Amino acid sequence: MGTAGAGQARRGKLELDNNRHHPESEMKLGRYLFALYALTALSLWADESVSPGHQFHQAPDRDGVYYVGPEVTAPRMIRTVYVPYPNGARLKDIQGMTAMAMVIDAKGAPQHIQLLHSHGDAFDQAALAAVNQSKFAPGTLDGKPVPVWIDVRVVFWANRAQTVPEVLITERDLPPPPDSQFEDKHHKPLSYTPPIAIHTVDADFTDPFTRHPFVQVAVVTVLVGQDGLPKEVRTSRGLGFGLDEKAAAAVWHYKFLPATNKGKPVDARRNIMVNFAKF
Repeated sequence: MGTAGAGQARRGKLELDNNRHHPESEMKLGRYLFALYALTALSLWADESVSPGHQFHQAPDRDGVYYVGPEVTAPRMIRTVYVPYPNGARLKDIQGMTAMAMVIDAKGAPQHIQLLHSHGDAFDQAALAAVNQSKFAPGTLDGKPVPVWIDVRVVFWANRAQTVPEVLITERDLPPPPDSQFEDKHHKPLSYTPPIAIHTVDADFTDPFTRHPFVQVAVVTVLVGQDGLPKEVRTSRGLGFGLDEKAAAAVWHYKFLPATNKGKPVDARRNIMVNFAKF
């Protein structure tokens, strides 16, 4: 699935030529929809008679596409084909990975395919062809099929081992926070609540074949605005190896319930532990 703002496609995707239209808004929730979503939830939480843990449901982006989350199931790949290695590829160029983001529509067909990680045009086109020959079971909401964003990777091995597309979920909506995060021990609303993440993105590995001898988690400090979107992002505890920039870039695409002070949204900072996509 760079440090693009909230209105831009996440992680600088390159569009693949798949004879389909790719609107610029595909990968982001609309700012106005999110602001309405967050502020509506907050206004409901301000009423002590309303339970904050049940006041919002997963909503699609402005193109009608969902992310995997507590109410939306992930599409499943139920049939695929082996990806051929391009003829004439030099041995030193074979090992690598192609990763793509795409929508699996309500009929189980891949749509709006975009390139996340390129391994060169010949490898990317071979991976794309295999995805287009694959069959998916669509994701569901309340038991009904809906279009859902997923990532798909194809790993090419130096020994030319057989390889197939694999589904990855690296961007997701999170479950609503429990009531206890907004109440004191007497079940009274807290005067201050911190920002709470409700949509997250895994950071990308710089090299999918690198194995680091430590836990791949970075700590990033983010300033969350009253609209629930990041305003400033900086690395607090980095990992090096080019991973710090990847962690910060991922947090730019988080969504939050904003902090509140006496029931009103306020800007606030919080630390985020960022996981890396398991490529």
